[in-house]
Amino acid sequence: MSSSQLAGRTVARVGFGAMQLERLHDDRPAAVALLRRALDLGVDHVDTAEFYGNGFVNDVIREAAGDDVLIATKVGADPDPGGPIPLRLAQRPEELRASVEDNLRTLGTERVALVNLRRAELRPGLLAEGDQLVDVDDQLAVLTALRDEGKIGAIGLSSVGLDTLRRALPAGIACVQNAYSLVARDDEEMLRLCEAEDIAWVPFFPLGGAFPGLPKVTDEPAVQAAAAALDVTPAQIGLAWLLHHAPNVHLIPGTASVEHLEANIAAGSVVLDAETLAALDAVPSRSLDAALG
Repeated sequence: MSSSQLAGRTVARVGFGAMQLERLHDDRPAAVALLRRALDLGVDHVDTAEFYGNGFVNDVIREAAGDDVLIATKVGADPDPGGPIPLRLAQRPEELRASVEDNLRTLGTERVALVNLRRAELRPGLLAEGDQLVDVDDQLAVLTALRDEGKIGAIGLSSVGLDTLRRALPAGIACVQNAYSLVARDDEEMLRLCEAEDIAWVPFFPLGGAFPGLPKVTDEPAVQAAAAALDVTPAQIGLAWLLHHAPNVHLIPGTASVEHLEANIAAGSVVLDAETLAALDAVPSRSLDAALG
């Protein structure tokens, strides 16, 4: 598996997105075993959030992951069990600080390597409104203060527009997490800016289809043809294309299945030749404008 820089460290380009571990809430040993299997396969970058399972996922990570694993978490939302969806935005500076402190507590650490600010500027998903529309400079001020205090190692941005990223660059941005896949490439200019600035690009929804009506990478004929030719799955082709597309791409596919985990990590070894890449690059990009809830 190839490696690249993330938050000042060299890590494998296929990491693990831990959100799906909350599906194993009633079988904690299985959750711990799954994460340990990921680490055994070479994963050394785990993406999490305090609001994944109301701290359950972070607690599993605390048990299963050692100090050699780069833990990235995110702030900007809190659990909302009684709401229409179990999540509400928490964008104000005092909420961001509280969320970082909550992550430190449930991860059982005094410092987390990377904190991504989920700005909620872009679809798909929740959009900030009302008192949750907070100037990015005010948000970065509290995150840089936390970095100066030694509580976080690096700052990232998520669900963010190009203009906001440009404004944030002087703060020292290590990572951008936006929805991006073969079938949803609206942020191509932002990806290339990140590449030029040595900022890791960590796409979520890397196979599209996150919500009803959104296109799925695995439905594309070019993807299915490439998978058949290489004797791999369409999902592995979609992940492999991302790794071939730019050297600063890191993947964090998530799952609650060991079999699926192993397939995701194996995608990091799939080699796409120039002809296959050209066929995949020709797949049209479509809109990600979908609401959540």
